[in-house]
Amino acid sequence: MCQSFLHWRYEPRVVQALLPPGVVVDTFDGAAWVGLTPFVMASVRPLGLPYPRWTFPETNLRTYVRIGDGGPGLWFLSLEVTAPALLAARALGIPYHLGRLRRWRDGPVVRYAGERRGGGPAYRLAVRAGERLASGDLDVWLTARWRAYSRGAGLLWETPVEHEPWRLRAARAEDVRQTLTAAAGLPEPAGPPLVHFSPGVRGVRLGFPRPV
Repeated sequence: MCQSFLHWRYEPRVVQALLPPGVVVDTFDGAAWVGLTPFVMASVRPLGLPYPRWTFPETNLRTYVRIGDGGPGLWFLSLEVTAPALLAARALGIPYHLGRLRRWRDGPVVRYAGERRGGGPAYRLAVRAGERLASGDLDVWLTARWRAYSRGAGLLWETPVEHEPWRLRAARAEDVRQTLTAAAGLPEPAGPPLVHFSPGVRGVRLGFPRPV
């Protein structure tokens, strides 16, 4: 699945206000980060089953957190998808929303567009990928996350994530129009995003969610 990463810095207190008790915003050099990540999931199948297989676009708005003595993980503020079956994960507090999403190539530029069903938040993005990146500490901190946390049914849940490390490229955004951050309760991002692009990883595996 190829993926773009657009990240903005935020004051930790601003992000912490969106998190439930027991979930602590993770920071890098004193800043919280919020990422907007559009991508395409290819040949997705249920755990342990060869079929069916689905391919669909997804876009998530996420931040980075810690829970107790657990390792650093993802916290999703919203996930836009075209696959209705994923809405079942709302029972674990994972905020999936159905929408109309598109991804297409325009020469060297990858373009993304999406709108939540019912006329909710929307976005239009254009990302131009550059050269292969020698990943620094922040690049790894933002992208090497091996668990996702959520809160549902009165419990905190941890879902393990496995895949090879992202092969990152430097990138720049040539168009960024989005209302997902505002819909999540965040103020307007200050300044342009930090942008990465990856041609993708193979063999992504999501483990079974377990209570923390």
